[in-house]
Amino acid sequence: QVQLVESGGGLVQAGGSLSLSCAASGLNIRTCYMAWFRQAPGKEREFVSAAGRSDGNTYYADSVKDRFTMSRDSAKNNVYLRMNSLKPEDTAVYFCAVSTVTTSSYLVAPSYNYWGQGTQVTVSS
Repeated sequence: QVQLVESGGGLVQAGGSLSLSCAASGLNIRTCYMAWFRQAPGKEREFVSAAGRSDGNTYYADSVKDRFTMSRDSAKNNVYLRMNSLKPEDTAVYFCAVSTVTTSSYLVAPSYNYWGQGTQVTVSS
């Protein structure tokens, strides 16, 4: 049974930093595409970042590039999202996601078949 559990969300002032963690069980993250998405109230879930299985590349949405860093610890089967220079528009529920299937794009939510429950990030101005 696959489980993804996010942690690390909270309230932070604009310009501050937060680190999110995603603990995966029931699968080996080395063999999967991993991603972070976020969803603000009244908005659709949007792509934040993704990390490939074996190519070592990490992809970011333009809105978070140079501020957010995604990493993975394969030994712990964890994925992380370090968020710096946070802005009020970064306020959202952040979700960890896993894709165990082959698809044409790993930048869209439908490509991911397992999701965590989400963790709230609130950035005050």
